[in-house]
Amino acid sequence: MVQIFPDLSETPDGPPDDLQVEEFERGGGSWYGVQFHRRRTASGELFDMTGFTAAHKTLPFGTKVCVRSLVNGREVLVYINDRGPFTPGRIIDLSQAAAEQIQLTTIGFKQVSLTVVPEEGGRCAGERVEGGLAPINMAAAPRPAPVRRAPARVVNKRRR
Repeated sequence: MVQIFPDLSETPDGPPDDLQVEEFERGGGSWYGVQFHRRRTASGELFDMTGFTAAHKTLPFGTKVCVRSLVNGREVLVYINDRGPFTPGRIIDLSQAAAEQIQLTTIGFKQVSLTVVPEEGGRCAGERVEGGLAPINMAAAPRPAPVRRAPARVVNKRRR
């Protein structure tokens, strides 16, 4: 009797546990919160300090990034919806909720490493993560009302 063993390298519910992902960038991480809450981000989405989002200078909006603290090893999954940080030596600005997950809020600045979640998925904070871009929800927030101006008055000036 011949037994056929299934290929366990790929499971139907996601990538294999040993999927190798490469560190994308290393540097300073900071956070922003209440002072920007409910303001529009560069992607058009409203900033939510309780969401798991981040600002990065070059990564496309919606990119999923696993941010790992190089101080304590904690990880958090965020998606990029804003541009920044614009302070030298910093590579990412996390929302307040994301910063709390890796205990960044107490110090305000930590050395972190960034790993972009590939299309085939990966792991972050010990959990399996789906690949692909996160949807940016620009329709969720009302747009500001257009500025209405009175029509310009035509002034007849006589030539002298």
